[in-house]
Amino acid sequence: MKCPYCGYSESKVIDSRQTDEGERIRRRRECLNCAKRFTTYEVIETVPVVVVKKDKSREAFDRNKLLNGLLRACEKRPVPLETLERIVDEIETLLQNSLDREVPSTLIGTYAMDKLKKVDEVAYVRFASVYREFKDINTFMDELNKIKAERNR
Repeated sequence: MKCPYCGYSESKVIDSRQTDEGERIRRRRECLNCAKRFTTYEVIETVPVVVVKKDKSREAFDRNKLLNGLLRACEKRPVPLETLERIVDEIETLLQNSLDREVPSTLIGTYAMDKLKKVDEVAYVRFASVYREFKDINTFMDELNKIKAERNR
């Protein structure tokens, strides 16, 4: 960290605390050259995740869009909003922790289906029917039979 007084690049941290919001860290520093003190703030830098859609268009990841899709799938089901928000948080964390800045929408849909399957099977089938674009009743029945076979294992 460069000293704002003399430009020297070495300093020591005297005190560190979180700000009131807990989103930043306030650091009190002392220059090792001129011994003057100054304050710096440290924040987490987030790099936006870009979603590559089926038609190859790109848009920034929108957690609200994912949450709305999950809400529609869980309509009239006994799934608390907190559970859906946790699922979205988990998926967002997976995306942020991956090294890829561009993620196919199919991957996000797969993550959502995997997590919904553990929470509510009906919501899972609803989400899958839209996500996988079920064309007819046979495709729907195939998915139900897969779930039934997994349950019997």
